[in-house]
Amino acid sequence: MSLKMMALLSYQCCTIDCPIRREIYIVRHGQTDYNLKKIVQGRGVDSSLNSRGRGQAETFYRLHKHLDFDKIYVSALKRSQQTMAPFASEKELNVHPELDEIDWGIHEGKKPDKLLKKQYQKVIDRWKLGELHVGMEGGESPLDVQNRMRTFLEYLQSDLKSQRVLICSHGRAICILLCTILGRPLTEMYDFKHSNLGSYKLIEENQQIQLVYSKSLRQINEEA
Repeated sequence: MSLKMMALLSYQCCTIDCPIRREIYIVRHGQTDYNLKKIVQGRGVDSSLNSRGRGQAETFYRLHKHLDFDKIYVSALKRSQQTMAPFASEKELNVHPELDEIDWGIHEGKKPDKLLKKQYQKVIDRWKLGELHVGMEGGESPLDVQNRMRTFLEYLQSDLKSQRVLICSHGRAICILLCTILGRPLTEMYDFKHSNLGSYKLIEENQQIQLVYSKSLRQINEEA
């Protein structure tokens, strides 16, 4: 059985009381000073949005508030919750730690020097070769993250009434989430580009899921 078919079987909705069509929007959090300074921030760094990040969050809200999301899901990290804060006056933010960024271990909170960059690239190269059980020293592996993403997707699957949902997560976590939803191997997670407030739209219909678009915040703003 193909990976895609396995994903569809594991994620498919029940046939009773299931939305005929569900839209899933996935967005990365806004900019933090760690992003700006190129300092590693994963699950172990609970950073806040900077002024640019807050502006990005407001822009995203302005461009998407008309969609009237049934549910909004955020990670347990402040930068995810603050990104969705403009929606919070109208919608509850549902916190799911499974949506947290990958734990980068010893790299957390550090600006990579030559040695850290070498260690980082060595692990990334192993991931590309399919050694997905490997993590950064003291951190998580892609398989670790995928396991918790599956827990979140089981919850999402059980929410049969929400026909339009918004998920705010983190760069690497989103790549792993998309691979899991679409039934693609994790070695292809690098196919998904991500930027602050860059978003993806997926449509689930007749027990099939497809990626409709991947756009940066700038693209969405220009098209509005």
